[in-house]
Parts: sequence; C-alpha cells; structure tokens
Amino acid sequence: MIITRTPFRISFAGGGSDLRDYYSKYGGSVVSTSINKYIYLSMHPYFHEKRYFLKYSKNELVDDVNRVEHKIIRKVFQDYAIAGVDFNSSADVPASTGLGSSSAFTVGLTNLCNAFTSKYMSQEDMAAYACTVEIDKLGEPIGKQDQYACAVGGINFIRFNSDESVVVEKILLKKEKAEELEKNLLLFYMGSTRSASSILSEQKQNLSENNGKLKNLHKMVELSKVLKRELQNNNVDSLGEILHAGWIYKRELASSITNETIDCYYNTAIKNGAIGGKLLGAGGGGFLLLYVRRQEHERLRRALSDLSEFQFKFETIGSTVIYYD
Repeated sequence: MIITRTPFRISFAGGGSDLRDYYSKYGGSVVSTSINKYIYLSMHPYFHEKRYFLKYSKNELVDDVNRVEHKIIRKVFQDYAIAGVDFNSSADVPASTGLGSSSAFTVGLTNLCNAFTSKYMSQEDMAAYACTVEIDKLGEPIGKQDQYACAVGGINFIRFNSDESVVVEKILLKKEKAEELEKNLLLFYMGSTRSASSILSEQKQNLSENNGKLKNLHKMVELSKVLKRELQNNNVDSLGEILHAGWIYKRELASSITNETIDCYYNTAIKNGAIGGKLLGAGGGGFLLLYVRRQEHERLRRALSDLSEFQFKFETIGSTVIYYD
C-alpha cells in the first residue's frame, strides 16, 4: 500500500499569467501558497492482476486501461504502464472550488505512480509532468501555477518563461510575520462549484481580442512582483491592498469571473474591516479569501454570517509519500 498527500493552494497575485497564450509572449509570474488541506491518493496491487478497481467520486472496475473513464487516471496509468491496481482518492475539500484540486490530483497521482514503479522524480519535475498531462495531452485550457504550488509547497514566487521553463523562488518570512500573515487571512465558502475550463477559455479569447483586458493582466503580473518584494521585506499588510487591486483587474478579464452575489459579499467585507480580497480560482464561485487585521475579525464574521468560514494554515512540504508498505 502506498499513500500520497498533496496540498491544495491559494493564489495571491498574478493568476492568469500562467496561461500559455500569455506567458509565451510576455512571461508571467504568480505568488501563491500551499495550505494544510489535502488530497490523499492510495494504491495497492489488486486481486485481479489485470484489472483496475478505481474509487474516487465514482467507482470503476475495468480490465483495460483504455476503458478508464477518469481521463487523468487513464492518461497517467498509460504513461506508467500501471495495471492490476486498487486505487482510492479522498480529499479535504470538494473539487471545482478554486483551490487547485484538479492539478493537486494530477501531481499526487504522479507521485503515487513514481513510488509504485520505484521511480524518482523531483517535486518540480512532477509539476512539469502534471502540466504536460493536463495541458498538452488532455488539452485542458488551464495554466501552470497550480501544479507547481501543490507539488513544491510553501509560499512561492513562481515565474513562467516564454521558453516553457518555470522557476520557483521560495519567499521566506520571519516566523512571527508568517504567523501574522496566516492569521490575517480569512476564507469563506460561497458554494456554487464550477469548472474553471469555460471561464479560462473565455479569458484566453478576451486576451487575444481585447487590448484593455491584456493591460489588466500586465498589471496583475506587476502586482505579483511587488508582493514578492514586500513579503521578502516582511511587510505582510501589503497583501491586503494588493489583493484588492488584483481583484479589480481580474474581474474584468471574463464576464463569468464574478456576479452580483459575489460582488455583494465582497463589498460587504470591505465595509466591515477587510483591506482586500479575491475569489480563488478562475471565478464564478468557490472560496472568498479576505485579508483582515485580527481586531476586525469578529466584525467581519458577523457581516458574513451566512457564509461558512473555512479554517486553514500554511503548509510547507508539498506533495509527499506519507505511507509505503
């Protein structure tokens, strides 16, 4: 039995610049962190050595890898020549809520298959392979940030170069400043899970057709660079204002990123102590992240009492094998 644990992530600045249509021309960068909410994947030899017993949001029992319905599992198992396994997936957070669950799954599955086949791969190489699977082989209209954030772990400045290379730079805060930053972030679940693909597809089209939206994304990339410098100087309060500026830019990139309900909650949060915030993921629903100084927490919680607060902490390890027997 082998079990891998891969963290989800929250993105602070620069999201959207990890799309190939953008970084291949201009280069992109994001600041993000992994959190202590995970997807757990396990696998062991199955009694029927040529069959696949797969348990995730549904169950599959097939005798041919090409008949596996889950496209990520099918493709990765094909690449690794996996056969005769009992596979299980469970997670702390539902899929399609803006925490990078799909890419965390792909990274965790890569880690699992490496361990199962006695193959070594660095965390950054696992992220690169996960990008290849999702973007190149399966044609998903997504970016690269989630794979690297989930694989490597910690608070990172991630740069996407036009030559397809990716550079991950750790942002190391003083312990007390990291704790302050963590405690000043509140996360609220808004429901309405959604696929990022349709939103990102519209965003990609808009960037190729609308010069104003492209300029907004340029500004979002600059915000990621500013945030990197501010955090390196342990100025954690800068995150609030940068989140707010980034949200103003991001909501213009595609029509379905926000809606009247999301705007109402966000404006209520700003009026009740939040310095800034953003909707995590591509948009349309999921989690609302807010930067709020501790003395304003209870005021804000009362204002958003009809939303469910989601407790989390920062995580620093990334995708790892937690059990091998």
